[in-house]
Amino acid sequence: MRTMRKHPRPEPVPKVPARPRTLLFILWLAVATVPAVADADPEVEPQGLFWSLSTAEGPAGYLLGTVHSEDPRVLEFTEEFLERLGACDTFAMELVPDLPTMRRLMDYMQLPEGERLADQLGADRYGAVARALVAYGVPPERLERMKPWAAMMTLSLPPARTGLFLDFSLSLRAAGSGLDVVGLETLEEQLSFLESMPLEEQLDLLDQALAEHARVQEVHDLMVDTYLEGDLGALNAVAEEQMDDLEADTRTWFQAEGIDARNRRMAASALPLLDRGCAFIAVGALHLPGETGLLTLLREAGFQVRPLPSPFVEAVGVDS
Repeated sequence: MRTMRKHPRPEPVPKVPARPRTLLFILWLAVATVPAVADADPEVEPQGLFWSLSTAEGPAGYLLGTVHSEDPRVLEFTEEFLERLGACDTFAMELVPDLPTMRRLMDYMQLPEGERLADQLGADRYGAVARALVAYGVPPERLERMKPWAAMMTLSLPPARTGLFLDFSLSLRAAGSGLDVVGLETLEEQLSFLESMPLEEQLDLLDQALAEHARVQEVHDLMVDTYLEGDLGALNAVAEEQMDDLEADTRTWFQAEGIDARNRRMAASALPLLDRGCAFIAVGALHLPGETGLLTLLREAGFQVRPLPSPFVEAVGVDS
């Protein structure tokens, strides 16, 4: 059991790094701070966003690494990719973003009645958060009761313009093609590592988000550029660099609770779907690589995993 700090840290003065750095890579690609895909199977290359899954009996489905972005470049898919999606029976994503779930998410982001964010942050940090969240249209009454991790997560993405993020877009296409859309996690499971994160570590992440939020759009675009290259090793390396700015306890918490535990849970949820028919699985790109990643876990469960061409028209055009 870790020993918790007994005294709050002094409120730091946010500093803008010399080069773009952001929690965006960690939070929305869900990076694991471990090496890229191991070479246990020589046919599996540690690159690629889109993978086929098969067993000795034949094809079982597909695995796609996604990015939580509404950039138009990740919303235009090749015809071959869409045909593969439409041929499956089930579309499985981390969490189904239906209206009841989103309403419950908004409730989870709020402190219990009678608690206030300013009391947890202190006046100076709270003022910095309030100024940064103006662009996101957060009402004052909601800001007052926002949990620290919720403020941090909000600031780690550019303000939404359309709301049509890659994973949501795919779920709509899947449903329109008649696939059963299911979640690999419940909302409670997905948020458990944030909900149970000690306040001191939430403040560590919030301070970094504050320091970087002025460049969040710039780094978002860089992230999408890197993502479209389809190299999981490169994505992993960039995200590891971001993790270097966090305190050791926070890095350990993200690895154990935000990555390893979630990978095992999602793999366990995916296996019955793959046994029942063609399952199309879409999760954050950096849930795929590493010794605890889904590529390794599915291989260990008896599946052959092979890289397929990029699903994106933009990436295909660049490669050609």
